[in-house]
Amino acid sequence: MHDIGIGTDIEEIRRFENNKDPSFLAFLKKNFTRIELDYCLSKDTPAPHLAARFAGKEAVIKALSSLNITHTFYPDIEITNNEKGVPSVRINTEHNEKIIIKISLSHSSGMALAFCVIIREV
Repeated sequence: MHDIGIGTDIEEIRRFENNKDPSFLAFLKKNFTRIELDYCLSKDTPAPHLAARFAGKEAVIKALSSLNITHTFYPDIEITNNEKGVPSVRINTEHNEKIIIKISLSHSSGMALAFCVIIREV
């Protein structure tokens, strides 16, 4: 038997454009992994990628919460892309749940969107 959790989030890209401000850099270091920051900041325009990953983290937390899985925070969630550009999620905390996480990220000129589905064996 399976339980399914879903989560979605949308972020304004302009919130992620000030990547030179010291308080914003502190926010990035607090909420993103080094791998995520290396990827996003290597882009000509990092803001859409940062916004999409932040939306992804929020979507994952919402999906986990819908399954009553708590105590997972932004820096525990790492969203990377495979060689074909498909995003995947790794949770860097120990928990006893056997879960499969699927995520989709998208962005336009002004908004970034994420949708997450988590399947848990029960």
